[in-house]
Amino acid sequence: MNHKAAGTAEPAYVPDPNRWKALAVCLLSGFITLLDISIVNVGLPSIREGLDAPESDIQWVLSGYALALGLLLVPAGRIGDARGRRRMFMIGMSLFTVASALCGAAQSSTWLVLARFLQGLAGGILTPQVSALIQQMFRGAERGRAFGYFGTVIGLSTAVGPVLGGVIIQIFGPEQGWRWIFYVNLPVCLLALVLARFLLPGPENATKPCARDLDPVGILLLGAGVALLLLPLVEAQQWRGAGKWLLIPAALVFLAVFVRWELRQARHAQPLVDMGLFGLRSYALGSLIMLFYFAGFTSIFFVFTLYLQSGLGYSALQAGLSITPFALGSALAAAFSGRFVHRYGRALVVAGLLAVAAGLGGVMLAVYQVPGHQAGLAMALPLLLAGLGGGSVISPNQTLTLAEVPPAQGGSAGGVLQTGQRIGSATGIAVAGSVFFASLGAGGNGDGDWAAAFRHSLGVSVALVTLALAVAVLDLRARRAAAWPGS
Repeated sequence: MNHKAAGTAEPAYVPDPNRWKALAVCLLSGFITLLDISIVNVGLPSIREGLDAPESDIQWVLSGYALALGLLLVPAGRIGDARGRRRMFMIGMSLFTVASALCGAAQSSTWLVLARFLQGLAGGILTPQVSALIQQMFRGAERGRAFGYFGTVIGLSTAVGPVLGGVIIQIFGPEQGWRWIFYVNLPVCLLALVLARFLLPGPENATKPCARDLDPVGILLLGAGVALLLLPLVEAQQWRGAGKWLLIPAALVFLAVFVRWELRQARHAQPLVDMGLFGLRSYALGSLIMLFYFAGFTSIFFVFTLYLQSGLGYSALQAGLSITPFALGSALAAAFSGRFVHRYGRALVVAGLLAVAAGLGGVMLAVYQVPGHQAGLAMALPLLLAGLGGGSVISPNQTLTLAEVPPAQGGSAGGVLQTGQRIGSATGIAVAGSVFFASLGAGGNGDGDWAAAFRHSLGVSVALVTLALAVAVLDLRARRAAAWPGS
């Protein structure tokens, strides 16, 4: 099955002579927005001490960012498609700069939570523009290389964040060090703004769609559905009681109404999301792979931090260094996998997922054999293997998933893909965290119980990665059957 998504005919591709320089600007923005996730995790104890913040506000420093980011990915991607990605990129980067300054200057935990929410909205505007600009500027093997470099940035930002955060806090002290975690963004953001103005391509279409074509009803329906779905997931540990889970059926109702509205909207105007995209096997299955993989992948870092810092007494810097093999392996593999995705296709993603599952299985075995303070060192090699596998999953899968999507729809298509990633991440953290705390509560508070809780929650991550692997194998077999129908 190879449907074409609805839309206008794609204009002839003319390579932009500045495309590699423009990619550097995109990678710079991707680095700083992703760095801000990993670096803030390390700064939470410093924030609690510096602002005398209650635990609920500390949780919202993380949750507010994640929730706001998920709300704007699809609408911002659609507006970027319609009104110009450079314009949306610069709006998002300007807001991110202001929000970072407000975060660093916060005088209370409420101020910081609101500033982080604004920062998440800015990240939600920026993120879909990056993947859409890569689609717009590159074709064929070059696109695979470009997404590969983006995967390298993801790995490096994940690796550098905890270590850099630990160094900054050590230099400036626990009471004020957390402010510089946010202030470090400012020179990078200002540089990216200047470069974006001169290097990023302008809008491809001279005409601007009317407000109806921006689908405000669809934006409201999708926003309500995503918010209701993410809220109980990101607040799973802090929001006690079962009442929060009633929001999920309500979210499904909003999302079902959204789908019906989009099908109706497509008959007479441009929808927010072209449902014809899901008729493309590569897009539908690729999105599902990312949903399951991010559910397993993101929860790894959550339970690692709990085990190493709370269970084994590691400092923030020690915990960051212990997780570094995964991030470095991911960055290294992503740099090369982009060059091979057009040769090996989905088989590369299958191999990567197998490596991730095997590496995480090795981590579980290492913790079982070495449950004490040396566990961080014992996990290094299997973490490196899992990271090498992870670097062969994200960028190649994004290349394959968006391969048949017209570049004119790159923003909204990328926004849907990234929204699925955010939902997967929130779901994985909620499930793995629940298993972790349930296992810990069942067995006391000794070191052995922390190790058992870690292994059990890591088993959840392996199961979710295995689901992604099953979908990837299904797609690989379908591709081979289509290529050799007689076999």
